[in-house]
Amino acid sequence: MALSIKKLLVSQPRPSSEKSPYFEIADKYGIEIDFRPFIKVEALSAKEFRQQRVSILDHSAIVFTARTAIDHFFHLCEELRTTIPETMKYFCMTEAIAVYLQKYIVYRKRKIFYGQTGKLEDLVTIIGKHVKEKYLVPVSDVHKDDLFILLDAKKITYTKAVMYRTVSNDFSKEEKFDYDMLVFFSPSGISSLLKNFPDFKQEDIRIGCFGPTTAKAVLDAGLRLDVEAPTPEAPSMTAALEQFLKKEFDENKKNGNP
Repeated sequence: MALSIKKLLVSQPRPSSEKSPYFEIADKYGIEIDFRPFIKVEALSAKEFRQQRVSILDHSAIVFTARTAIDHFFHLCEELRTTIPETMKYFCMTEAIAVYLQKYIVYRKRKIFYGQTGKLEDLVTIIGKHVKEKYLVPVSDVHKDDLFILLDAKKITYTKAVMYRTVSNDFSKEEKFDYDMLVFFSPSGISSLLKNFPDFKQEDIRIGCFGPTTAKAVLDAGLRLDVEAPTPEAPSMTAALEQFLKKEFDENKKNGNP
């Protein structure tokens, strides 16, 4: 049963495991899936960081909401030749992010705290138990202010420091863009699509996305949203894709389409 979707672009890096559900979907429905991030993260140079007039060592605690922030924080410290004292405290969104610190520090010798649920409120509750600390929060140039609103409410002393930026991962003129479906995971991906292809016309191209802010970006750009996750029925993007393709497959079968 031929599907209208023959070639699909997922705007994320290729999965490291061959057991990824994406590959199972490709085999099951006979479609080609390419992986190509529409955005990439770049480090700020030491010179760019200094322009913010932020002194890392004026702080007694660091807040990490993502592994990306950890990587860029320690790389920037190295470029600035700043040695982080053993007394520095670390507050992380999740245990997985906290454990990632082992890449840069001797984990058992440091004071590390993390939330249990992965929710900002949980992290801020823990931070609220250490109100005397001066917190440094590494962020991207494009970031949400949800965390800072919560910190302000608890009258926490903090400094927001931009340490990396999100930029469009531009397509070359030689790259073919002949996809039947595009899948996005952030509003930045939608912005990059329109930057790369200012005359983009959706027509029969299906668009799928993950998350409400990405869905809003799709609609705000005047595009049609065909597949959305998470939903109660499809908690992941791959589950939503599977549902979408299965529905079309079943309809073709019912109608006797070859």
